[in-house]
Amino acid sequence: MSTFQGFPPELFTFFEGLSEDNSKDYWNANKTIWQEQVREPMLTLLNELAAEFETMRMFRPNRDLRFSKDKSPYKLWTGATSEARAVGGIGYYLEVSAAGMVIGYGAMAMARDQCQRFRGAIDEETSGREFEKLRAELTRRELPITSGIESPLKRTPSGYPSLHPRAELLRWKGAAVVQQ
Repeated sequence: MSTFQGFPPELFTFFEGLSEDNSKDYWNANKTIWQEQVREPMLTLLNELAAEFETMRMFRPNRDLRFSKDKSPYKLWTGATSEARAVGGIGYYLEVSAAGMVIGYGAMAMARDQCQRFRGAIDEETSGREFEKLRAELTRRELPITSGIESPLKRTPSGYPSLHPRAELLRWKGAAVVQQ
């Protein structure tokens, strides 16, 4: 029997308030709401998903500000991933915010060796055409494969002709299905 009862309205209200006042004062005043209405329902969902999918780890709520111009201390969403590595990992992704839910699967940012293997497969006629067919079928089902979180290269990578039939795909640095 399922114990996850959905995300409460307070989760969405919490993130709306945090987007208006992303401060330690707001956070401290609403920490109980975070724990009871955001963190606990998310952990309950992740517990249930673990039976069918990989175990997922929840992201921490505070942002890493060291290299960011935006010094807002907290994320405006809660989320989880099945992959421990941001670059080079392939796995599931789940995010909930005031705007709704985002789910995804794939490689959001490929490591260099993954990119090389991906491009080799895209370049090869049989696997390249198979990927194009898969991409078209998923797009038809409204589950398009995207190039991940990084912008594609502006030009076809060296070693591949600029007029390659799948030049667009050769420029990708990731490959993931993401649905809002």
